[in-house]
Amino acid sequence: MPERPAPRIRAARPEDDGELALLDRLTWSHLHAVMPEPQPPYAPFFSERHNPGDCLVAELGDRLAGYVHLGCPTPLDSNRHVLQIQGLAVAEEARGRGVGRALVRAATDEARRRGARRITLRVLAHNTPARALYEAQEFVVEGILPEEFLLDGKYVDDVFMGRFL
Repeated sequence: MPERPAPRIRAARPEDDGELALLDRLTWSHLHAVMPEPQPPYAPFFSERHNPGDCLVAELGDRLAGYVHLGCPTPLDSNRHVLQIQGLAVAEEARGRGVGRALVRAATDEARRRGARRITLRVLAHNTPARALYEAQEFVVEGILPEEFLLDGKYVDDVFMGRFL
């Protein structure tokens, strides 16, 4: 069996906007999303909150296979030593190929490069694949907001995870 190539991680570029917006729509699910399903007209992927400089993308061959957004959890100077994963998506056809793992590792490396002491994230309690991925990358549960969201008629816990760099 031929060996599958590892994903290549790079910084996002402004011209990735359309492809990333499409990936975001195709991967939308209440497994991870608390916002309603996107409807036309679709918003651009990049915004004031998330610009290309805060996004890393994974490529398999010449195809965009996923992304991770890094950002500051608050606008406070006293919190600048912490960065947060504020979005992660992997294309359906790229799942099981190490893309999510490569993106989380790249986000951790980028946070370290930017001088962060910690990296954090929020994940829905019922998203067991994502929680397993984060735990495998040394993230630990640091807090839980019970029944924080009502999704598809069910209350879902919001789980805070983090790790020191």
